[in-house]
Amino acid sequence: MKKKNRVRKAQEFQEIIHKGKKKVNRSYVFYYVPKKETEARVGISLSKKMGHAVDRNLYKRQVRMMCQDLIDFQTFPYDVILILRLSYRSNRYDANKNSLEKLLTDSIMEK
Repeated sequence: MKKKNRVRKAQEFQEIIHKGKKKVNRSYVFYYVPKKETEARVGISLSKKMGHAVDRNLYKRQVRMMCQDLIDFQTFPYDVILILRLSYRSNRYDANKNSLEKLLTDSIMEK
């Protein structure tokens, strides 16, 4: 996932979380608002309870790859914040990817 497709500023994270709609499943909390720029952006956050920095960085890399595979940033209509839950660690990569795909398709269907 390219850096231009990431939400990086804390203020933008807070804006999306407070003004956006929310969907929840076992592995993710998913906040989304209509995108402001030409391409959609994704922000990823997780708690220090998820493990050491090495583990947290691994989880973020995995989610970035999932987003890169599942989202067409040109046509996807939202800016997104993904917060990983503790149960993310206990699921396999493909199960986590399927649950993220379901969240993404549900948000598009709602539009």
